[in-house]
Amino acid sequence: MAEVEAAVEAALGGLGLDAKARLLAGQDMWSLPALPEIGLRSLVMSDGPVGVRGVRWTSDDPSVALPSPTALAACWDPELARRAGALLAQEARRKGVDVLLAPTVNLHRSPRGGRHFEAYSEDPYLTGVIGAAYVGGVQSGGVGTTVKHFVANDAETDRYTVDNRVGERALRELYLAPFEAIVANARPWGVMTAYNTVNGTTMTEHHHLVNEVLRGEWGFDGCNVSDWTAARDTVGALRGGLDIAMPGPRTVYGEALAEAVRDGRLTESEVDEAVRRVLRLAARVGALADVPPAVTEPPAPVDGVALARELARRSFVLVRNEGGALPLRPGTVALSGAAARDARALGGGSATVFPARTVSPLDGLTAALPEGTLRYAVGADPATGLTVAGAGFTLRAVCRDAAGTVIGACSAPDGRIQWMGADLPEGVTHDTLHSIELTGTFTPRESGPHTFGAKGTGAFTLTVAGRTYYDGVRLPAEGGDPFEAFFGSSEPHARVELTAGEPAEVRLAHVPARPKGVPFRGVAFSLVHQEPPRDPDELIAEAVAAARAADTAVVVVATTERVESEGFDRPDLRLPGRQDDLVRAVAAANPRTVVVVNAGSPVELPWREDVAAVLLTWFPGQEGGAALADVLTGAHEPGGRLPTTWGSLADAPVTEVTPTDGELRYSEGVFIGYRAWEREGRTPAYPFGHGLGYTEWAYESAGVTGSTVTVRVRNTGERPGREVVQVYLAPAADPASGTPRPDRPVRWLAGFAAAEAGPGESAEVTVEIPDRAFEVWDEADHRWSFVKGSYEIQVGRSITDRRITAAITV
Repeated sequence: MAEVEAAVEAALGGLGLDAKARLLAGQDMWSLPALPEIGLRSLVMSDGPVGVRGVRWTSDDPSVALPSPTALAACWDPELARRAGALLAQEARRKGVDVLLAPTVNLHRSPRGGRHFEAYSEDPYLTGVIGAAYVGGVQSGGVGTTVKHFVANDAETDRYTVDNRVGERALRELYLAPFEAIVANARPWGVMTAYNTVNGTTMTEHHHLVNEVLRGEWGFDGCNVSDWTAARDTVGALRGGLDIAMPGPRTVYGEALAEAVRDGRLTESEVDEAVRRVLRLAARVGALADVPPAVTEPPAPVDGVALARELARRSFVLVRNEGGALPLRPGTVALSGAAARDARALGGGSATVFPARTVSPLDGLTAALPEGTLRYAVGADPATGLTVAGAGFTLRAVCRDAAGTVIGACSAPDGRIQWMGADLPEGVTHDTLHSIELTGTFTPRESGPHTFGAKGTGAFTLTVAGRTYYDGVRLPAEGGDPFEAFFGSSEPHARVELTAGEPAEVRLAHVPARPKGVPFRGVAFSLVHQEPPRDPDELIAEAVAAARAADTAVVVVATTERVESEGFDRPDLRLPGRQDDLVRAVAAANPRTVVVVNAGSPVELPWREDVAAVLLTWFPGQEGGAALADVLTGAHEPGGRLPTTWGSLADAPVTEVTPTDGELRYSEGVFIGYRAWEREGRTPAYPFGHGLGYTEWAYESAGVTGSTVTVRVRNTGERPGREVVQVYLAPAADPASGTPRPDRPVRWLAGFAAAEAGPGESAEVTVEIPDRAFEVWDEADHRWSFVKGSYEIQVGRSITDRRITAAITV
């Protein structure tokens, strides 16, 4: 450490003011500038958290795609999270990435949060444990992390401008808690500050939370990176503790920072503090010459495909299994749901990566079941509009200059172009690029009228089968989300009769718009498509007929990018399209109906009591279909437990995500998630921690020594299994009233551990309860207060299925 600090000081001494200011500003979308005079190469960042996109945001540069963070949390397995992080470090090194922009450890405050699939849980303890393991795994591979979004970025509505009004106690006990745990237990090399404001101060300028809490109280010694375009003011950001303003080349740092020092608004010593932190990060990742990196020997190579499959099946949560419907018995299976054929592997937005392959449920079950035993019908399609070009398209992107000369080209497998900053095909620059042409063929799998269109802003010309259907310009909306200027919305432009199996030429020419107010250069647009419309009742009838003739019916239902994505929250929790109708109809035809729910966060399941089994698979990543076959056939047990309460929106105690007069008040205080459900006396569909396996468990004993809880469980079933033993802490009732204290939850998660045993065997686990579980934040004295007294240790399978108790007095 002393060697690194000495090298940092030597490098700092070799820089002038302009170089220092330049180092704190992104030079493009993803990187910081190199400073050869001190032996510093460029630092490269990339989005996660389920894969490493690299600097090329395109399907032409594939990445391993792991299941969604909600799936990772559903495993309740820190070691598995650490292995996931190690794989992502391996991917980052392969792609030349130094810093991964992950993990997201904001909380599931309201089930309407549109980006909750990218965060872990409603519970701060579980979030902190999984997040710390993930960070440890990534950094064990010599790659930095930026724990995000600091702090209270728990919804997407008006995320750039909202002022989240959070009480001090709730802020400390809930929203800051995962960050604090990760800083203490994993020592992250970076933190990303959020777009939003907290209690009147924008997070990129929040001196109290960044300098006094994060750095002062917790001892964080890493870099503070802004969320993209979040930094607003040069002086406010630097004094608020922001080290790096991204992206470039136009930021509040760079020339603006040097000017602020020269005119006396800032001092050079203030700039030096930020530069030290950036140089320390550079040293840790091996970007500073003659300084050994923090990790000189990366971990052993990880098989990304195998880990993606293991993580998926370990994350699946079996919430209902009546009559032993799962595992599947020998016989015929009727599979339905458009999401069974066209898998939803990932959530939308900046978390998107492009895997080399995606195994759909149809693919996985076709490979796993005996030939001739599986029949598929669409049944219902969750997509109610156009989606990116997928099955049947073979496309290439050709780049031209203003004279029409080809200057570069690359493949574009799904018709989606997202080139940000320097992320361009070889030989192409933003100065020379004038137009891009997506060209190739489409071979339909169904005959009928196919709809084609474009997503993005700028000039478009769409030609299908030799005929031009659209030639016009779409302009970005004024004053909206700056990323919306690039992505826009999907617009239909052509309806073309095509014949199944007969290729048709497709061409979408595009001249990008140059939206105002966006501090980086980029090109983003897509060719979009929709299959021929069919009568929804006819589709359901086909699925019902197949289900009636089969031994078991499996229905896959899903959300879409229009439901769960970065940039917006959900108006409701309903499944899109006619999927609920499909499930009801199939269940009426076959009592052995299994429903697979392909959603990253809670959705309403109004038919759940009418089906034999319900399996939640989250967004399961690229190997989701193979993992699903593993679980449905019984080759592996579903290993997941709910990291978040599932229930109806009408019953959910905390739902508001829309600001009033620019403010969103967290008036519920510390009562979110299961804390709020229990306080309100409401019964969810499936409680926090719930999940079934393929065996049964008896809880035999629980003992307490000091703060260590020892639990013995026995596998009373007929198969080997894994049980997540959950330990909840419940304070004794108020002596005066005989009821729980109104200012504290009824109980809260204090620890967990996994037990594995064969049939008839017992296993013992120990859980260490941290001191923080007994503490509350004292708003009067602004400090943690240890609450002495009697507590009940409640051990069980979920927040509501508590099997055994013990007492502890502290």
